[in-house]
Amino acid sequence: MPRDLEPSAHPLRRLLAIPAFRRLWAVGGIANAMRWVETLVAVIWTFEATHSALAVSLVALMRALPMLLLGATAGALAEVLDRRRLLMAGQAAACIGAAAILALALAGALEVWHLAAQGFLGGLVWTGEMASRRRMVTEVAGERDVVTAVAFDSLTANTTRMAGPLLGGAIYQFLGLPVAFGLAACCYVLTFGLLAGVAHRQARRRFGPRLLAAEMAEAVMVVRRMKVLQAVILITLAMNVFGFCVTAVLPAFGIAAFAASPVQIGMLTAAEPAGALLTGLVMATRRGLPLSPALMLGGGGFFMLCLLLLALAPSLWLAVGVLMLGGIGTALFAALQTALPVTQAPAEARSRVLGLVTTCIGMGPAGQLTIGALADSLGPGTAIPVMAALGLAMVGATAWQTLRA
Repeated sequence: MPRDLEPSAHPLRRLLAIPAFRRLWAVGGIANAMRWVETLVAVIWTFEATHSALAVSLVALMRALPMLLLGATAGALAEVLDRRRLLMAGQAAACIGAAAILALALAGALEVWHLAAQGFLGGLVWTGEMASRRRMVTEVAGERDVVTAVAFDSLTANTTRMAGPLLGGAIYQFLGLPVAFGLAACCYVLTFGLLAGVAHRQARRRFGPRLLAAEMAEAVMVVRRMKVLQAVILITLAMNVFGFCVTAVLPAFGIAAFAASPVQIGMLTAAEPAGALLTGLVMATRRGLPLSPALMLGGGGFFMLCLLLLALAPSLWLAVGVLMLGGIGTALFAALQTALPVTQAPAEARSRVLGLVTTCIGMGPAGQLTIGALADSLGPGTAIPVMAALGLAMVGATAWQTLRA
């Protein structure tokens, strides 16, 4: 902590006075914004080139697949290898991938499979985000300010979750795909430079395939021994399979229920991130938030309850309001989803536990496919509350299993 700041200073002031925190925070914001830009531009170009919703789904799926397949591995690697160097290697790889798409587009040789492959590479890079960069953010912050650090980082993520697609859509419409991926490549050069200036110390550990497998198995045993970590894993599954999947059918719901225009659909889609952003701002600027698994589960349950009420909303504006309220729950969940493992898990296992959390996040496409099938057969107005009810049941079962004495 800088000497010119008193220990009684506001936690956010203390954090922003730390150069390493500022750099890691900026890396997360820039990289996350470019991830959303790349994703949106890739799926729009794919649909224009193929007129196939299946092709669009597969391109989007390729970016999420590494989290499911390699989340636990990424966590174990972040425990035994230098986290800063892993992050730098990831930003370099992301830059090369974006530059390759730029070159192919300028040469007139771009094909859908190129975007799918680049998306898979981007997904590989993003798989190490929680176990490496977020772990480093909490290490720099220290246990005293960890909740404020995670809340501020989540606030930035929610901001880019709204702004990234808007930026990507504007760039694609007015400037084209090459400019979007050229901008991404330049931003990854910037994030690489920011990481190069981060002072980071990490204990060296032995590395090998057998040791890596043992590290992952030990992480599972740590979770099995600690109910608070079980709560994190189970609520992450519930939110990603039954909750966040709703975003995939919100456009269809808006059109079917309210005859919404494209602008109104955009507002409907942005409502939950907006609520999460405002809540994150409150959490980041207040002094402390209880490190409570009950609060995390309550946030997830509140979001599911809002999704149940969404189908009953008589107007578009009430639906937007309900989703903004749901953002309160997602903000609480997101902050404690990281804060609890990095404060409750043994120090030597924290990255591995976060890797298991990443694997659970990777289950999201299963929920998207399920709610898509339900929406096709029953309508989005029925599919949303069905998935929300299942999610609420899972949250309740998790609370009963992990919070009882």
